[in-house]
Amino acid sequence: MRPLIINDPLYGFTSIPRGLLCDLIAHPWFQRLGRIRQLGMSALVYPGAQHTRAAHSIGALHLMQEALRGLMARGEFLFESEAEAACAAILLHDIGHGPFSHVLESTLIPGASHEAVSLRLMQRLNDEMHGALTLAIQIFEGEHPKRFLHELISSQLDVDRLDYLNRDSFFCGVREGSVGAARLLAMLRVADDRLAVDAKGLYTVENYLTSRRVMYWQVYLHKTVVAAEEVLRQALRRAKHLSADGHPLFAPPALAYFLSPQQREPLSDEWLANYTELEDNDILSALKVWQHDADPVLSRLAAMFLHRRLFKVEVATEPFPPEHIQRCREEVIYKYGIKPDEAEYFVHTLDISNAMYDANREAIFVADKTGTLRPLSEVSPIVQHMDRRETKYYLLKAQTGA
Repeated sequence: MRPLIINDPLYGFTSIPRGLLCDLIAHPWFQRLGRIRQLGMSALVYPGAQHTRAAHSIGALHLMQEALRGLMARGEFLFESEAEAACAAILLHDIGHGPFSHVLESTLIPGASHEAVSLRLMQRLNDEMHGALTLAIQIFEGEHPKRFLHELISSQLDVDRLDYLNRDSFFCGVREGSVGAARLLAMLRVADDRLAVDAKGLYTVENYLTSRRVMYWQVYLHKTVVAAEEVLRQALRRAKHLSADGHPLFAPPALAYFLSPQQREPLSDEWLANYTELEDNDILSALKVWQHDADPVLSRLAAMFLHRRLFKVEVATEPFPPEHIQRCREEVIYKYGIKPDEAEYFVHTLDISNAMYDANREAIFVADKTGTLRPLSEVSPIVQHMDRRETKYYLLKAQTGA
């Protein structure tokens, strides 16, 4: 049977064999990822960033196929079932993402990370497919004897990161974030059952880590992106508060389920049924109605988001003085005529940290000609100098000017 051919803007034609992988792509839960933006609010800064979680997942599948081919060409033995299972695991690694990707995990849907939801949905799919995903789930959870297969899915050097860095930088037009994925995959090898990089690929790994740092501060944590995400979070937080007070709110059924004050059991069958119906468009539809709501806080927040009147952002390397935060809140109270306890929706602070490389997590290993493994932090001067977390402090304040 002829494979499914997908023309990817990054990699060209991607060939996907008929059978399990195509069945997963055709499933409604995977198709839902085509209605969830990969980069959430980043399109407000980079208008081309309209790609989806589905496109990223298929791209990560392509890189997994390339990685496995390369490792097998270097003598690593894999059963066909193991290769298929690793591909299925990476294809489904993001199936648990909610609307606007990471934005609403802690606000709208507390109690379950997208990783936990992905695992539960994989388990449900496995039941539906009579055990066809058992091996994929073992690899996804790191329980398969060949540990390097899990590292290809989740580590500090995995195909998930390789794809999203290349894909996000491509659609944002941020060339500094581009990674030499083909060369990096060609440098991979397995030693002592660990994924490692040939010593001659050291500079490529350093470039990959530097590109990741650029993308986080220039794209993912850009101050305008952070401002947009916070407006959306505060609007949803206000909606949940009003719903708990009995204030009638328009919402599509799946969104209404999560706005309800009724206690919900995360990952239950009912919870999952509603979660898998929740998409970006549900949030946008609600916001379009909420901008006309009688509650002045919700209506203002919804209008701010829809019309790009975002929080003004101050960024610092030290926490903001409490008296400065209080002055900002007093300005908002005076300008908007709101109650003091409502000011926190319009003025608040965040601190965000990121590290180019975390030596305390699963290390990236470099293999010399003899196959001896050394942690990247021991052989890379760049990583030695940048193995620390950078923290930035954000003060977000609604605009009070004319």
